[in-house]
Amino acid sequence: MEFDLNWILLGLPLAFGLGWLASRLDLRQLKLENRQTPKAYFKGLNYLLNEQQDKAIDAFIEAVQHDPDTSELHFALGNLFRRRGEYERAVRVHQHLLSRADLTQTDRDRAQHALALDYLKAGLLDRAEDALEKLEGTAHQNQAHLALLSIYERSRDWSKASVVAQKLNANEQGSFQGRLAHYLCEQAQALDGELHADQVIGLLLQASEVAPQSARPRIALARMYERTHQNALAYATLEALAAQIPSALPLVATSLVSLSKTLQCQAKAQSLLEKSYAQVASLDVLNALVELQATDQPAIASSLYAKHLEREPSLVAATQWIANEKFEHEEFHPQVQRALERAAKPLQRYRCAACGFEASQHFWQCPGCQAWDSYPARRVEEL
Repeated sequence: MEFDLNWILLGLPLAFGLGWLASRLDLRQLKLENRQTPKAYFKGLNYLLNEQQDKAIDAFIEAVQHDPDTSELHFALGNLFRRRGEYERAVRVHQHLLSRADLTQTDRDRAQHALALDYLKAGLLDRAEDALEKLEGTAHQNQAHLALLSIYERSRDWSKASVVAQKLNANEQGSFQGRLAHYLCEQAQALDGELHADQVIGLLLQASEVAPQSARPRIALARMYERTHQNALAYATLEALAAQIPSALPLVATSLVSLSKTLQCQAKAQSLLEKSYAQVASLDVLNALVELQATDQPAIASSLYAKHLEREPSLVAATQWIANEKFEHEEFHPQVQRALERAAKPLQRYRCAACGFEASQHFWQCPGCQAWDSYPARRVEEL
């Protein structure tokens, strides 16, 4: 018994010593790993700030290998892959995050949103749509709705776009009334006006009620009335447009003149156009006045363009003035006229206020940047 006690007394210090040594080794290893992980992370951050994305990715991969449970590193790596256009690798990173059972709900929603962005950037719209729909009711819901709206606009699915726009309106993410009106107009435009005239008119009337300050529904409605031989309603619609949205009158000035001639109310139309021109010297309104007052009367047309030149320096108006004037060397008139018309042609385009895309016709949605209502109703020269 005494012998056993001595061995125990001798073994206790040894056991304590071995335990202390083991703890020191573990602590040293832990400190080493902790030093390596931040070092790799900060190295990657430094490369990122210096726009050396290749080296930043390598550093973040190294950091992830040292600490595979850190979700922030995975997010950083996935976002880097997406920015570089390596969407397949970004998808794999975010799918790996979603497969982890220990991920918090907040990080899971964040990973789902990141995965949806990967698909969206890669042009996989069907997968992006599925991923975005899973974010309903999360903190990323409004961002998901905006992304879905973009998808539905690109795919021209106007009914789904309307549903999403209504949700964004309800969540007070800005006013989407104008877009809702455009979606209704697009649905009306997709229908055959002859076979579904009543349905088209119903959609356009609804669009006018949704966005009273939107010009497009009223312009489309006037054209539809004129197409179905309801000229009085067409003229009344344009008259209401001029009263409520006077800036849009240049877009319909020619139609107003044509309808006034059909309905024998030229004096009324002339008064309306003159009032508009007095407020804003629009060339489209001036051309409509010339058509209304000076048909086959070059002298009157010349006088109107000359008065416009006194008010506004305009190459387009000067070209029209010269076209209606008589000169001493009339044999050179056609050549000069062609040269001026060629020089003035670019000035008669419309320009997107968002991206600067120019077009010979007015668009409600810019073909370049896809912005709505970004084209002013005035020509480039008048801006």
